[in-house]
Amino acid sequence: MSSENRRQLWIPEGFAHGFYVTSTEAEFVYKCTDYYNPSGEVTIVWDDPKIAIDWPLSSGKPNLSDKDKRAQRLHCFGGV
Repeated sequence: MSSENRRQLWIPEGFAHGFYVTSTEAEFVYKCTDYYNPSGEVTIVWDDPKIAIDWPLSSGKPNLSDKDKRAQRLHCFGGV
């Protein structure tokens, strides 16, 4: 996905999703089905062993937002 090819991705409500950016800067635009409700969000830690994503990180650790630094393991949300 890029500004050049104008591709989009629909992520249904309730689906976990994340972003891996390879450039030094990125712009991401959300379109929601209702008003934004931050109290309904959960943040899963990027390196959760249950999800086991093999992130191609040359430096060993990603550059995370403050919100992502406070993320929790998947098992903290129950049902998994």
